[in-house]
Amino acid sequence: MTDHGATAAGVTVPDTRLAAEATELVRDSVGDLVYHHSRRVFWFGSLQGRNRGLSFDPELLYIGAMFHDLGLGEEFQDSGRRFEVDSAEAARRFLHAHGVPEDSVRRVWTAIALHTTPGIPEFMEPEVALVTAGVEYDVLGIGYHDIGEAERTEITALHPRPDFKRRILEAFTEGIAPKPDTTFGNVKADVLEHFVPGFRRGDFVEVIRNSPWPE
Repeated sequence: MTDHGATAAGVTVPDTRLAAEATELVRDSVGDLVYHHSRRVFWFGSLQGRNRGLSFDPELLYIGAMFHDLGLGEEFQDSGRRFEVDSAEAARRFLHAHGVPEDSVRRVWTAIALHTTPGIPEFMEPEVALVTAGVEYDVLGIGYHDIGEAERTEITALHPRPDFKRRILEAFTEGIAPKPDTTFGNVKADVLEHFVPGFRRGDFVEVIRNSPWPE
């Protein structure tokens, strides 16, 4: 089965030039772990969108899902920015190069940039909400029983997840350890605290107490 127009659990990858070129770019940029995870995020996000009765643009959801972890790559490790922003900026460049309207670019950028910021995306545009929903489903198991076993099996047969928990934590660690300051105030500080000896997470209270203000 080719990547373009693949179907699983009643959801089909958009069979468009934009989606095909996004697939090719991401496939050439990441390893199997992130590629298969990103594809599953599209399927799980789509199914959660169906469950929630949301109307969304499948192509924009697909681009958001495919690019959301691109910033974990080695080429971004010196950026000094959160990997989510690096991923979002890569998607923005791709979409601008293809003449995609600015509102659509903004939705994809926001979906990617906020996908590790729980409690906010669910109240935004459907594409933003569903990239996060797909990530939360595949990585954290949030809403696991919202999708049936047969659908899960069909999707994971197409895009397997062997030893996924360990391997994705390893990928997170490798992607963000070179820029530990970017984890301040976000969930990736948990990753470094577990896997990088000597890492000390930023403390919001201490930042306030130690600011240059006299009181």
